[in-house]
Amino acid sequence: MPELYPNVRVDLQSGYSVGVHIGELAERTGLSLRTIRHYDDVGLLPARMRTQGGFRVYEEDDVERLTLIKRMKPMGYSLEEMAELLRLLLGPSDEGSTPDVAALLQEAERRRDKLARNLAQAEELVALLRAR
Repeated sequence: MPELYPNVRVDLQSGYSVGVHIGELAERTGLSLRTIRHYDDVGLLPARMRTQGGFRVYEEDDVERLTLIKRMKPMGYSLEEMAELLRLLLGPSDEGSTPDVAALLQEAERRRDKLARNLAQAEELVALLRAR
């Protein structure tokens, strides 16, 4: 009898598959299947493997990766900037090509502060509407 999911690894001790299917990833992160597929297509969140039927299978640490991407999105980072930040935050430390972490932190703080100002303005608008 052929295996249904030959590319999904199974933990021999527990008997459970190690991979996470895209539906579970979407449910756990609150993102749509379409968004996750897009991040896969552009290389931000490549599926680690595919089943024989072509279904994407992710690893447990991809949940963390996707959560980081989700945090970057409202801050207005481009896909290229997100990829750079992911390499910094999740990649191996490479002494030879150390990015300017101070500059990246300063930029993140600038973007956060801008979001905080926008939120304050939105709160003011909501308060004006409530007063009506």
